Amino acid sequence: MKKLLFFTGDIETQGYFSKQIAEAMKGLGHETFIYDLSKPWESTEKFFRFFEQDNTALINFNFHGMSGEQYFLDENDTLMWEALRIPSYNIVVDHPMYYHHFLEKVPAHYHHISIDKNHEIYMRRFFPEIKNGPFLPLAGTKLYPNKSNVPIACRKYDVIMVGNYCKPSTFDKYITRIDDEYTAFYHGMIEDLFMHPDKTVEEVAETHLLAELSEVPEEELKKTLAALTFIDLYVRYTFRGRATQRMAVLHAIQELVDAGIKVHVFGDGWELLECRHPENLMIMNSLDSAGCLKKLCQAKLSLNVMPWFKNGAHDRIFNSMLNGAVCLTDSSIYLDEILHDGKDCSLYSLERMERLPEIAKELLSDPDRMQEIADSGYELAQAGHTWAHRAGVLHNLVEEGRYSS
Repeated sequence: MKKLLFFTGDIETQGYFSKQIAEAMKGLGHETFIYDLSKPWESTEKFFRFFEQDNTALINFNFHGMSGEQYFLDENDTLMWEALRIPSYNIVVDHPMYYHHFLEKVPAHYHHISIDKNHEIYMRRFFPEIKNGPFLPLAGTKLYPNKSNVPIACRKYDVIMVGNYCKPSTFDKYITRIDDEYTAFYHGMIEDLFMHPDKTVEEVAETHLLAELSEVPEEELKKTLAALTFIDLYVRYTFRGRATQRMAVLHAIQELVDAGIKVHVFGDGWELLECRHPENLMIMNSLDSAGCLKKLCQAKLSLNVMPWFKNGAHDRIFNSMLNGAVCLTDSSIYLDEILHDGKDCSLYSLERMERLPEIAKELLSDPDRMQEIADSGYELAQAGHTWAHRAGVLHNLVEEGRYSS
């Protein structure tokens, strides 16, 4: 069994995921070491006592350990993992377009793992030289694994959202940074995504570029996509905002707020959200991963607004299910394959956001039905969508180089 290295000490959620996988890997027989990036010199010394030549592998998230940290580079700027022949299995929880600058210079023995099937397609198209796969959707954690979930009728919060908010206008400076022609071009892409929320950013970008230029060389398209991450963020936070306020076009949860239903939001930035009835938008403190799970244990309805992952999942879905809440979420191609609306979750459409309040009100008025959905959701997530399940896939990959769904 290979010894496995993980990272904590940077992005809290990814450190939490790493700990969940590491614990599951121990159960599969692996020795594990968790490197604390906030204590690099102390952790490096401990790592070398743990390290075994040709029998150690790195499992990381979002290029941690290979994003220019000086303490991992030698005098020739060679990464420690490359010098020590340590294979790396990098789970990237954002779109690859955010990481072109790292993907252009990955270390030897690098393996790229995507959480969305469209991201795999993107990698095969633009970075075919990089080992890619298997698809590894995000997973969930049950906070109290040895306790039964609190019944729906006894839960404190009607509707909660755990996650941060950023005002879409934050990204206006990127949209207007060149001239009016470019501004109109970017707004055209954004409006296309609003009108067709099933499309990916790269799909819309390519369509609009071809409409302007008739032909775009592959390398130029690749460079352009890397410069369009602000489009992804703009539409992501606009839809997240529309799920909690009344907008000019779409109504979303403001209907709930107007009806007197309180929506509790746990995360940063929600004070920037403009709404007509702020007294019903309960802005709570930002929490770490365990704190979010604790709130899910007390929630009846847990709202999820997918990032622009059109063929993947989000950990909020499985966290909600495993901790006994009914997950109210928009869908994706992958989620349509595994979820069943009205049975183990409740689905809404980004194209029909005006129905979201009605769906939520119907659920809250029928706690017995909600309990049935919550119970089925728990069974679904427990049967196939914990970090232990994802660790099994990684175990097969690390040990034998084979994929397992």
